[in-house]
Amino acid sequence: MFEAKLQQGVIFKKIVDAIKDLVKSVNIDASTSGLSMQAMDSAHVALVSLKLNENGFKDYRCDRPITLGLSIENLSKILKCAGNDDTITLQTDEEEPSSLKFFFENQQASKISEFSLNLMSLDSESLGIPDTDYSSVIQMSSAEFSRICKELSSISETVEIETSKESVKFSVQGDIGAGSITVKNNQSDKDVDRVDLQIDQPVKLTFALRYLNMFNKAVSLSSTVSLNMSEENPLMVEYKIDDLGSLRFYLAPKISDEESS
Repeated sequence: MFEAKLQQGVIFKKIVDAIKDLVKSVNIDASTSGLSMQAMDSAHVALVSLKLNENGFKDYRCDRPITLGLSIENLSKILKCAGNDDTITLQTDEEEPSSLKFFFENQQASKISEFSLNLMSLDSESLGIPDTDYSSVIQMSSAEFSRICKELSSISETVEIETSKESVKFSVQGDIGAGSITVKNNQSDKDVDRVDLQIDQPVKLTFALRYLNMFNKAVSLSSTVSLNMSEENPLMVEYKIDDLGSLRFYLAPKISDEESS
């Protein structure tokens, strides 16, 4: 039997909303330690990694490891039937489940909705993510990072992110001109103002803004975002979800014409 009950069901809705434009179908692996998922976008440029710890659920039971193949589009349709204040329970009692049950219960326990979503058989590719010691780690307001990416995408399709001990600089150059936004280290008590830079080695890499703007759909999951960078490694963008776990996005850097020639 597998059962996972999330007191704040809206968190699960936000996770699905954050990834539905990137990945179309996913395998969610359930084990005794919780739920995990890794999937790449169709262009194999970005990777999504989700981990939800079993102790972050109100109730959690997984008698044996199972893999749940889901269409994100269909999952999103089911979740639209859940209220933002509902608890959400995922359940299956089959050895080899062909469907996943969903129960949505309002706070007064006066309304319970039950749905069933057909599961898919998906090829499971192993996407081993190597442990990386990042040379530049930036923690800042997720809303501010989202705003910067949206503003700069009106000028260029790519952004150059350059770190130093004191600041991180976001630069763009497009047909209409160029610009940059520099954010300095700021140990404010307010999440919206705080910028924490841990720079062992300065880094300068270029990324597609279209993907960063898609990642930023996770802004409602966390007030802060962590940007983890190293030369010749994908950028790792992490949103921590309270005690429940984390949602991570990986994006390969763009290679300039000079480097590729």
